[in-house]
Amino acid sequence: MGSTIRDVARAAGVSASTVSRALSERGSVSGETRSRVIAAAERLDYRPNPTARGLITGRTGNLGLIVPDLLNPFFADVAKGLQSRARATGLSVFVADADEDPRLELEAVQSLTRQVDGLVLCSPRSDVAELVRHAATPVVLIHRRHPGLSSVTADVSGGTVKAVQNLRALGHTTIAYVDGPAASWVGGQRREGLREAVQATGVEVIHLGNFAGTFDGGFAAADLMLASPATAVLAYNDIVACGLLNRLAARGVRVPDDVSVVGYDDVTIAMMTYPPLTTVHLPRQSAARTAVDLLVAAIKDPDVAPREDVLATHLVVRASTGVPARR
Repeated sequence: MGSTIRDVARAAGVSASTVSRALSERGSVSGETRSRVIAAAERLDYRPNPTARGLITGRTGNLGLIVPDLLNPFFADVAKGLQSRARATGLSVFVADADEDPRLELEAVQSLTRQVDGLVLCSPRSDVAELVRHAATPVVLIHRRHPGLSSVTADVSGGTVKAVQNLRALGHTTIAYVDGPAASWVGGQRREGLREAVQATGVEVIHLGNFAGTFDGGFAAADLMLASPATAVLAYNDIVACGLLNRLAARGVRVPDDVSVVGYDDVTIAMMTYPPLTTVHLPRQSAARTAVDLLVAAIKDPDVAPREDVLATHLVVRASTGVPARR
């Protein structure tokens, strides 16, 4: 049986209520007493009861994470990074999958806000102001920005420019782009990068339209790409790129001999495709760890100024891109 708060009190020569105050961030005790209590607690390997601690501090010790789709390895990586960082700071994480449904996203916010000390919203599909209105806790965003909220994003636009510059250096002058959902914030950042890349390189970009950010979306876009004069295609994400590769193979199109394919995100599956996928790396787990730090700071101090962190991206060149053949 583990040590109790009374054991710690006896070892430190204080009352149980003093131990509670000493181990609480809000507790008012002298520095000498706090040090003595902490030393006794560590010596006895005392672990406060989470429920009792919550009654004392007014906190649950839990964080909430809401993602659009856990089947997408991008969001699974975010969840893994967030849980790792939260565990290191003594916090637990509740994860909710909104299934790409704004209604379920709002329901998840309403449900989790009663059980957690703060929420991380990763690539929310809903209106952020509406979600925050229903959140009774601090909120941090990943891959979305909103005035007055801390956020962690990646340099999506810059990563897109790097991808196009690399294709242009290989000799591609006409590139197709398979866009994702029209309302996607990240998709908007990619389109901004494409506009910048066109000005910088002079390439022609053919927008094939908006598709689901899924394997099926990429599969459906492949025929449109082949009907265009493009010799390379940039996909909304790696999963879409996988659908493109599959359909191109079915059509007898060789990658990269006939067509070059570039993905986005650099999820693990990008190394497992044939050929391995050239893609823009987004630091998913780093973003999640940073989001935890921002959220913990907001929980401790509700008046802390919001911060927008932008993480660097880079291009990972693999075998799915090469010098264009005449089509």
